Order: sequence, then structure tokens, then C-alpha cells
Amino acid sequence: MNSELIILLLVIVTALAFDFTNGFHDTGNAMATSIATGALKPKTAVTLSAILNLVGAFLSVEVALTVTNAVIKIQNKDGSPKTEFTTQHGRALLIIVMAGLIGGIIWNLLTWLLGLPSSSSHALFGGMIGAALASGAGVVWVGHGKIDGVVGKVIMPALFSPVVAGIVAALGTFLIFRIVAGVAERFTEEGFRWGQIGTASLVSLAHGTNDAQKTMGVITLALIGYSASTPNSTGPFAWHDTHGVPLWVKFACALAIALGTYLGGWRIIRTLGKGLIEISSPQGMAAEASSATIILASSHLGFALSTTHVATGSILGSGVGKPGAKVRWNIAGRMVAAWVITLPAAAIVGAVMWFVAAKIPTLAGPLVAFAILVALSGYMYRRAQQQKVDSNNVNAEWDEETHSVTPAEAKV
Repeated sequence: MNSELIILLLVIVTALAFDFTNGFHDTGNAMATSIATGALKPKTAVTLSAILNLVGAFLSVEVALTVTNAVIKIQNKDGSPKTEFTTQHGRALLIIVMAGLIGGIIWNLLTWLLGLPSSSSHALFGGMIGAALASGAGVVWVGHGKIDGVVGKVIMPALFSPVVAGIVAALGTFLIFRIVAGVAERFTEEGFRWGQIGTASLVSLAHGTNDAQKTMGVITLALIGYSASTPNSTGPFAWHDTHGVPLWVKFACALAIALGTYLGGWRIIRTLGKGLIEISSPQGMAAEASSATIILASSHLGFALSTTHVATGSILGSGVGKPGAKVRWNIAGRMVAAWVITLPAAAIVGAVMWFVAAKIPTLAGPLVAFAILVALSGYMYRRAQQQKVDSNNVNAEWDEETHSVTPAEAKV
């Protein structure tokens, strides 16, 4: 087994690990409001979300085929890797991709630990950008004649998607409360809880069509890079088609994001469901309908949109749209701050990991980088277990004094 094949396997494992963190990091986007209102029991909600993420991952590959060449300069216009990155079975490309993925995973885990619903998409893009800059590959900052590059694919959607989602959700919530004015609250809550099951399911399906595609694209690029110097090669790790994704990659990525979704990401679910606003069923349904519409539209157009930005904007909009609702703007401020620093923070980690993986000789560099990822992941997991949030306390009352994601009774 050559060293490049081992690096490729490390890339695949790291990519699936990112997909896994994406799943539990983003479960709250679909299910936080349904859990908070009681429309679905916590474990039922994450199980349903996992199944629908799995299904959604097979519905489209539009995002998968555009996720990497839109922001970093390692591919030609047709999607094939540039020649300078394909020597030695694509070693240079594999190290860039691996370092970028590590940057995304570390940021995902840190924000999960803090209960901050930051963007997994931006974490991935940030890690890739940092690794590309460190390697000298370059970054596509502005696209040529289309919505592309970091500005078009990352910054513009980050600025506009939560605003648009918030406006749609606010209008929807306002109209709902106008329509049901005078109807007993117990009837509206019960009716809209059933509606929430449908809209939350649609968000999970939409999430699968968007977020699982990113990892599919990254793994496919790694396979193409590894195979480029041997155009007649065959086998499970040989791939030469820049317009398709291997079936096993689809299955692996779909299962990884579904498994991550099933485990719940309870810390972020709690922040979205209890921390931002005290949400009612009509608000939840309006927020979820807004999120699903925007995410599905972006997947159809091939935009690697942040589902976190959309979902958070929708939840805030539902708070603004309900007369007399209380919105915790300080929590929203923390989220926005996390959104702003996601790209540069993940980029810094990606750049550091590239130097570790590329500058330490032979196979030792990638192995050391992977070991660092495992060690940091284990540390953050242990920290989370010391102040645990799970299905049993995810709906506990929010602490208005500390605004900690950990319920008072779970603190030690």
C-alpha cells in the first residue's frame, strides 16, 4: 500500500467525520422548534430527521459538483484537478483537502461545545481556504460573470439568506396570528403542532439535499486527484468522472450525516429551541416552512447555502412576527459573532494543519495532523460530558442570568 493511498483513506475518514459533525451540528436547524413546542418528542424528532437527511442526500448532486472549485484554485473549469496537484497520486491535493476538513471539524466541535449554531458550510469553506492559501494554491475571491467565488458563494449568501428567511418567517408568523385571532390557544397549539411535523420533516429533507452534498464533492475530488495520474486505473478508489459521484460515496456520506443527525446535537438544539425565543407552535411552523423553502431553492440552483443561517434567521423572524414575543437579542448577537469569525477561524486551523501535514516528511505529516484532530475531538467531547445536555434536559427552562446552554441542574 503506497503512502498516497493511506493519505486518501485518511481524507475519506476525515471527510466522513466532518459529515458526521455536520449532522449533529445542524439537527437543530430542522427539529429545535418542534422539540421546544412539544410537537415531537426529542428522540422521535432526531430519528425522523436522520431518516429524512438520509433520503435527501440522494435527491441531488448539484451542490456536490460545485462545492470546491467555486472557492479555491485547485481545479480546472471542467472540475478536473490542475496538473500541478495530481503528481504522486495527487498528494498535494489530498493534503490540502485533509487540512481543510480538519479546520472545519475543529470549528464545528468547538461551537457545538459552546452551544452556538454556527455554519458547517462556512467552517468547511474556511478550512479549505486556509489550506489553499498556506499551500500557495490560491483562492477564488470573486467569480467571473456569475455568482461564484468566496464573495458569491459564501459572503453574499451569509448576508442575505438569514435576512430573507427572517422576513419570510416574520410575515408568515404575523399572518398566522392574524388569521387565528380569537381562536382558543389550546386549539391553535394543537393544530400547528401537527403542521410542524410536516414542515420540520421538509427542512430535514432539504438539509440532506444541501449539506450531505458538500462532503460528497470533497471525497469525489480526492478520488479524482488520486486517480488522475493513472487514467486507466480501476477499483473502488479510482474515479475519473467530473460530472458524477460514486455510488459508494453517496451511501457513505448519507449514512454519516444521518448518524450524526440521530445523535442529536442537543446543545445546539437547546440554544435554538429555548435560547433565542420562547417559541409557540404557529411560530415554529412558520419558521420551518420559511427555512425549507429557501434551502430547497438553493439546492436546486447549486448554491452551497448555510442551513444554519437560514434556520436561525427564520426562528428570529418568527419571534419578531409574533405580537409581544420576547427575543433574546444577546443570544442572537453571540450567534452572529460566531458567524463572522467562522471563516477566518477555520481558515487558521486549516492553514496550520496544512503546514503540519505538508512540512513533516513522508507519511508522518498527515498522520500527525490526523492524530491532532483525534486528540482535540476527544478533549472537547469529554468537556461536553462534564456538563451534559441530552434528550432529558434539552427543554429545561433557560437560565436568564447566565444564558448558559447547560441547564442549571446539569452543571457541576
